[in-house]
Amino acid sequence: MAFIIKPLVTEKMTKITDKSSEDKKLRASNKKAAEAKGATEEKVSYAVYKKKQGKVEKVADKEKTIYTYTKPARAKYGFIVKPEANKLEIKKEVESLYNVTVEAVNTARYAGKRSARYTKAGLVKGQKSAFKKAIVTLKEGDRIDFYSNI
Repeated sequence: MAFIIKPLVTEKMTKITDKSSEDKKLRASNKKAAEAKGATEEKVSYAVYKKKQGKVEKVADKEKTIYTYTKPARAKYGFIVKPEANKLEIKKEVESLYNVTVEAVNTARYAGKRSARYTKAGLVKGQKSAFKKAIVTLKEGDRIDFYSNI
């Protein structure tokens, strides 16, 4: 049974894909976590100010150590899927259709929007159908090319 209706290749989804395809620079919370993630040590200096009688005066210059590391980018792609599809079914179908390895699937349900039109016959009310959006994270190095068959 086909659960994927169509791939999401919109401007908004492209922004999400581009944002997720950049390496992120993060801080480790402590030294133990830094060693586990292979973080580099950096010294940061800052000034401490104190407010006295409406005046701000510099009290001291201090220095602290922070640990930074880079989180590698993952390719993310969006799909509109049937509302009854679950994450496992979506994962299986994307892997079979595009020959890639899926690491994670995030889903969001969207309710159908109500709409009304004024026509010769009067006010016509209706509702657009509900849908489900799936954002699929692929294994490092995998890509999906939606434009290859054009």
